[in-house]
Amino acid sequence: MIARDLDRLWAAVAGCRKPVIAAVRGHALGGGCELAMHADLIVAGVGARFGRPGILIGLMPGGGATQRLTRAVGKFRAMRLLFTGEPVDARSAFDMGLASEVVADAEVDARALAIASRIAALPALVARFIKEAVIAGMNVPLDAGLQLERKSFQLLFSTPEKTEGIRARLERRAPRFY
Repeated sequence: MIARDLDRLWAAVAGCRKPVIAAVRGHALGGGCELAMHADLIVAGVGARFGRPGILIGLMPGGGATQRLTRAVGKFRAMRLLFTGEPVDARSAFDMGLASEVVADAEVDARALAIASRIAALPALVARFIKEAVIAGMNVPLDAGLQLERKSFQLLFSTPEKTEGIRARLERRAPRFY
């Protein structure tokens, strides 16, 4: 297991500077659930199931679920999932904060691609700064997270995207980002 170096591979997903969307249909159990949690958004099909059943076979999470799951759903919900190994359905995953939205199974890919297209049409630098502030802010005290947010916000004032966005708003037209 050590030689597989899975954390290095999955870190590529979590460390991607662009927004990453997981499209989940069916079971996202064990490593599949952990991999989905490396994404920034999770679009789940109504038939999806999420969970960490490792305890049922004598294992614990090794792909980040003790940390990512707890941050996503809170200590008590995470402990229930981790200690019992029982999966939750897509609606429950959404309700507890483990999925961004739930759609019909047949619409999962199309919805994920629609969200990706919408984000791709917006200023990439702004999306990158948002992602950096959210991820970094989860790992530092509130004051440090707020400082990073303010710095990023201030830097964006000198970008052509900000100028175009405000000009388009004043002219009552859709912005044309580069």
